[in-house]
Amino acid sequence: MMGLTSGEAQRLAGEGKNNRIRTGSQDSVGRIVFQNVFTYFNAIFCLLSVLLIITGSFKNLTFMVVIIANVFIGIIQRLKAKKVLDELALLDVSEYDTYRDGALVKVASEDLVQGDVIELPSGRQIPADAVVVSGEAGVNESLLTGEADEVEKKEGSELKSGSFIASGSVTARLTHVGADSYAAKLTEKAKAHKTSRSEMINAIERIVKVAGILIIPVGFGLFYQSYYVKGEELAPSVSSMVGAVVGMIPEGLYLLVTIALALSAARLAKSHVLLHDMKSVEMLARVDVLCVDKTGTITSDVMKVSEVFIEADGKAADLLRSYINTVPDANITMKAMREHFGERGKLDAVSVMPFSSKTKYSQIECKDCIYRLGAPEFLMDEGAMSAYKKAIEERTGQGKRVLAFVKVSGEETVPLLFVALHNEIRENARDTFKGFAQQGVKIKVISGDNPLTVSRVATQAGVENADRYVDASTLNTPEKIKDAAMLYTVFGRVKPEQKKELVEALRGNGLKVAMTGDGVNDILAMKEADCSIAMGGGSDAARQAAQVVLLDSDFSHMKQIVSEGRRDINNITRSAILFLYKNIFSLLMALFSLCAQMAYPLQPTQVSLISAFNIGLPAFLLAFEANERKQQGGFISRTLSGALPAALTSFFAIVSMQLFAMLFDIDAADVGKASTYLLSAVGFLILFNLARPLNKWRITVIVVCIVGFFLAGNVFRSLFDLADISIEAGALCMVFAFAEVSVMQILTIGFRLAGMKGLSFARIKAIN
Repeated sequence: MMGLTSGEAQRLAGEGKNNRIRTGSQDSVGRIVFQNVFTYFNAIFCLLSVLLIITGSFKNLTFMVVIIANVFIGIIQRLKAKKVLDELALLDVSEYDTYRDGALVKVASEDLVQGDVIELPSGRQIPADAVVVSGEAGVNESLLTGEADEVEKKEGSELKSGSFIASGSVTARLTHVGADSYAAKLTEKAKAHKTSRSEMINAIERIVKVAGILIIPVGFGLFYQSYYVKGEELAPSVSSMVGAVVGMIPEGLYLLVTIALALSAARLAKSHVLLHDMKSVEMLARVDVLCVDKTGTITSDVMKVSEVFIEADGKAADLLRSYINTVPDANITMKAMREHFGERGKLDAVSVMPFSSKTKYSQIECKDCIYRLGAPEFLMDEGAMSAYKKAIEERTGQGKRVLAFVKVSGEETVPLLFVALHNEIRENARDTFKGFAQQGVKIKVISGDNPLTVSRVATQAGVENADRYVDASTLNTPEKIKDAAMLYTVFGRVKPEQKKELVEALRGNGLKVAMTGDGVNDILAMKEADCSIAMGGGSDAARQAAQVVLLDSDFSHMKQIVSEGRRDINNITRSAILFLYKNIFSLLMALFSLCAQMAYPLQPTQVSLISAFNIGLPAFLLAFEANERKQQGGFISRTLSGALPAALTSFFAIVSMQLFAMLFDIDAADVGKASTYLLSAVGFLILFNLARPLNKWRITVIVVCIVGFFLAGNVFRSLFDLADISIEAGALCMVFAFAEVSVMQILTIGFRLAGMKGLSFARIKAIN
């Protein structure tokens, strides 16, 4: 096979006829900077800054220090994560055996050009539109059409990019590449085949949108009331409005989530785990059931022949040797067979049918008979099986896979010999499954092999309840599959479409499902799962369809992935409670000020001080702790039920203090100072409870934040308007500070009795 010359390939690439496809899936440096600088809330902050500058309230610009710091931190962390991920992504580039200058060389997918002749063995994804030059194959076009049926392709047949070789192998010439082919949609279909079901991200986006909508009318209303209705000066009217608006904006929450996910992706990348979608870490952390295949997941991807038994005659092994060198299959089973039996002349075949996961066997038709190799129960009737049942079950009971080599003449099927093969259990598999059991994740083993074999292997790997197994060929109705999905742990003789149906059945029972796989027969189920994981040593199609790729095929990384996700969910939930505490209080206080026609008590500088030491600093310091507890319930319900009691406590305390201040004729500036201390007191109270159970790091964080608050408040007393608080205001502050503890406890109990789901003050430590 000649193919193109190097000169022709270079000329075509120069003409733009290469397979390079720009999908925008990787953020550029410019895009990262743009996303962190040009945001809706940054625009609001800039507008507020301009108003403060116009009115000469320069000291109230302190909140911009936090905003600018957030922007720079976000950019730096995202760029660091991008660097690690970009370096690792180079390991995930698909290469194809291509004929150049008459020799077979490996060429990266994006460097293929129109007219290139490539080899496509079983499991390879078709990188561009092509036409078959030689060979035969069953092609699965499910990534394009959604149909699972294999389409037979012969010489002259067209191949579409986005489909993959399910069985057999072909040599093909590329006809349309890059933007001229389906390859332009390939990455979107394969890597982002569905939107991530990220509850946390979606919930935070809703919170941010609600805050973004509310700040405009509330801010305008406060300014209008102060300046036009009450006749206040422009400067205090603007400062009061800015204090309320700044308090309502969750300026660091979305940034915190982005950085946490990016850092998790970077940490995983160092362990050779590539995330096609950073949000998939969260989905894995919420997983209730992990579906795994036996071969390539529990066992290594290297298979060996254990023994050949029950030979019909002395020529059977020679016939099998010729058979395996005639069929085009290139899977690990066939590689093991060829390594064991060696090479021999090919059979004089009339037609060749590669192995199919649907039929469970391959076939060669000769002039006078047909030879088949595959699962014994799919090749022989019950009468024939009964004669060999004991010998077969003896091997399958040891966790071995048994294949039958048979000869079909007319209506008669004659077994010629049987072959037993085995895989090694992956290193650390037992520890990995033990870890999942401790984390409350159920394992379902879904395989195309004999169920008894799979059960024994799963038992050896430490999978809980691996003795509960079923032959999926008996699950011939949707009802049986639905019932079996919850009842059994091991599923053998599973067809590709049944893998998908099992995942659907599990999800239909309200479970979050992750699916691992390395073969083309896993793709349909991987697409249906909440999160999909592929082995790096598996088929190209499986790697492209997955959200997570274990590039070194080390299944033990799964525990680390789940741990990273749970760390993100737990710590971001805890931090979100701190952010929402301030936001909810500010909204309630602003609405009360509008209705009661009272001035908003806090200045922007005071809100900035609280944001820094009550919320921002502890949220970021606690957000990256190891934290593997599995979370239940919705993100919004947990965060709201954690933040509402504290927000209402501060609201009632400060409103009450304002009313008492009016009775005792206490100055508004003193009320603002006392309000700052009351708001911070509840903030530290909720921080203390969120940090339980305490350890050295958490105690350090709490102490640093408290010391930092009082140190900054005293050193920069004029800046934060905390200088010289009156005795009356100080006394009121002390009284209401003590009252806050009881009020918060009562409100928390009330929320719990009212049936609110999620976190409560008494149960807040559950997220730690």
